Amino acid sequence: MAEKLLEIKNLKQYFNPGKPNMVKAVDDVSFDIYRGETLGLVGESGCGKSTTGRTIIRLYDATDGKVLFEGENVHGRKSRKELKKFNRKMQMIFQDPYASLNPRMTVKDIIAEGIDIHNLSSSEQERTDKVHELLETVGLNKDHANRYPHEFSGGQRQRIGIARALAVDPDFIIADEPISALDVSIQAQVVNLMKDLQKEKGLTYLFIAHDLSMVKYISDRIGVMYFGKLVELAPSDALYKNPLHPYTQSLLSAIPLPDPEYERARRRKEYDPAVHNYNDTDDLQMREVSPGHFVYCSEKEFKQYQAQYKN
Repeated sequence: MAEKLLEIKNLKQYFNPGKPNMVKAVDDVSFDIYRGETLGLVGESGCGKSTTGRTIIRLYDATDGKVLFEGENVHGRKSRKELKKFNRKMQMIFQDPYASLNPRMTVKDIIAEGIDIHNLSSSEQERTDKVHELLETVGLNKDHANRYPHEFSGGQRQRIGIARALAVDPDFIIADEPISALDVSIQAQVVNLMKDLQKEKGLTYLFIAHDLSMVKYISDRIGVMYFGKLVELAPSDALYKNPLHPYTQSLLSAIPLPDPEYERARRRKEYDPAVHNYNDTDDLQMREVSPGHFVYCSEKEFKQYQAQYKN
């Protein structure tokens, strides 16, 4: 059985807790990520998927719950040495390749920032060699090292961001909508690069996105979020072939296909939260409808989903 690299247990991220304008951005979310896999996290804008990623990596302090990385709790009190060790093992690729790179730094210094912080080179020449190697790894060349971010296209900047994340040899990378700001023609290049790097370096990804077709292409399993809740989690093929939660069905029904006949006939399935008609006595939780396929539902819905799965 695959080794658990990350365990998320009842994670909560509330903004303005205890106030009338409190926002439950992440509300009691639990899931595991196994070493070497890619877990896709999808949902519409504002559903909490990016906040989940940022809370996992400690850009936000969790309101409640646990994030266990290799069995150790990420949140809570940490010494500077412990944080440094953690930051080396877990890195992030940000959504906006334009805003995530310092415009006043050369590409060489941007990529080498982690190398410097973690003392991963013993000389200036070794530092330079590592930067050149990383640039070549992500499909750029060493001549790019002395240029500035504004001299590159969006796709090239995202490659620089990936090289920066790889510079400290991490085990786990959170990719927060890494292709949403890129042209469609460039998106596939970046995703293919990430897949190649995963095979080469044994990386584990949390891939956050709203492009469902691209998520299916890169992910082993997919989690679907709605208003801070994880409502469905399943292997990618199972989720696409047999979506159970009405919200997942609505998302999948919106995926366009390059087929005019299909598009003319396609009818999007709108999601209406009222269809659940929950009350205070319903025991709502993630339930395993079939091996590896979990749905957030009541006991009554669980039986309905089981019957649906068998049919």
